[in-house]
Amino acid sequence: MKGSRLLMILEQLSRKEVTAFGKMVRSPLFNQRQDVVAFWAFLEERLYWIGEIPTKEAAFHHLFPDQPYDAQRIRYLMSWLMKLVEQYLALAPHLLSSVQQRVSLSSAYREKRLSKHFQQTIRKARQEIEEQPLRHIEYYQWQYQVQWEHYLFSAGQKRVSSLNLQEISDTTDIAFIAQKLRQTCFLLSHQAVYKAEYDFGLLQEVLAFAKQRNLLDLPAIGVYYHCYYALSPDGTEKDFQAFKDQLLQHWACFPESETRDLLLLGLNYCIRKFNAGGLEFAREGLDLYQKGLSSGVLLSDGFLSRFTYRNAVALAVAIGALDWAASFIEDYKKHLPKEHQDSMYSFSRARLAYEKGHYGDVLQLLQRANYKDLLLNLAAKTLLQKTLYVTGAWDALESQLEAMTSFLARKDILTYHRNNYRNFAALLKKILVLNPHLLSAKQALRARIEQTQPLTEKQWLLEQLGKV
Repeated sequence: MKGSRLLMILEQLSRKEVTAFGKMVRSPLFNQRQDVVAFWAFLEERLYWIGEIPTKEAAFHHLFPDQPYDAQRIRYLMSWLMKLVEQYLALAPHLLSSVQQRVSLSSAYREKRLSKHFQQTIRKARQEIEEQPLRHIEYYQWQYQVQWEHYLFSAGQKRVSSLNLQEISDTTDIAFIAQKLRQTCFLLSHQAVYKAEYDFGLLQEVLAFAKQRNLLDLPAIGVYYHCYYALSPDGTEKDFQAFKDQLLQHWACFPESETRDLLLLGLNYCIRKFNAGGLEFAREGLDLYQKGLSSGVLLSDGFLSRFTYRNAVALAVAIGALDWAASFIEDYKKHLPKEHQDSMYSFSRARLAYEKGHYGDVLQLLQRANYKDLLLNLAAKTLLQKTLYVTGAWDALESQLEAMTSFLARKDILTYHRNNYRNFAALLKKILVLNPHLLSAKQALRARIEQTQPLTEKQWLLEQLGKV
């Protein structure tokens, strides 16, 4: 049973979902097989209470203790339960959304020509949409569904004069523009990392229309409009500030998952600018991290991404917020996924120790963890090389730089990261063999470091060159 599609799904259900799915399994409306009910009860106990993954044989002997093992019978039970859990996952969004239920109910009343029932339900749907705080894309999609139902009802009643066609058209425009801008921002973010090329279609017309029709005050449009300009190749710090201000102003207008996505768009922008030498973006990025942490948005089911943990420490260290970094490292260790907890914790402490000049602690901490994550491994190697350099361990450093070059040559790494670490190793080697009395050579190396991209350790290399 381990590794089956059924078990993989069941292991991802939250406690709330387990409870809801259990009710569905036991409901005759969805399932009339008592052996499936018993099978679910067995799995629920083993998976969520005892914490073990049972075998097919164990399941069969529990359900049918006096019968010889029949593998086909268990496969049938797994298949039936699989269909139920897929049905639950498909229905769950509709079951959780009372707005969606009211829209569906109004449609049923309209088709059955129950005029009073329809009008009461559609009125409650409108009221609920307006009273809830979200003003995201789905808000306008809900509005469209209600407006469309109202149109179909009025047309069926032959009330031509009261058709709401303009209202539907306006809402359709808003929903489309918001969706287009949101998708464009994700395309730009992906393009910046993977150097992909995308056709943005009607984007320029959408941007012009949104500004011309004064739609930028709508959170679902304004936030993504400014986000697009910040992420675009010609984006300025002013564009980023406009996006940041809009995001913080309309924070409560988006569901938590979308707020997290918007926050990550801003954070990725800050990190790219910081890595390119824009130290001022370290402060901007840390502000966003602190907002995301204090609001809980950056925690998903109680867990914090290892990338968020690492980057928050990096930005805090860059601006000298060492006390905040130290508290963060300790406070959020427990929120890291277990498989990354020790390595990310030891690396973050090592980075902090380096900034404090505790180089012996750096070496000890870097030796404690097994850095299986490729990028974290490279970051740890770089931190080790920096430590060996400032402590004058030249032989060990040369050995590490050669090992780094070999490591980069044989590993499958994104071009950006490969070039970044390869540039660092090559330039540090140049500093090691530099004749400090040759001013022209030193100036040429400084110019090379300043012009090299990507190079996240550019400032550190320039500082070391200045000390030669």
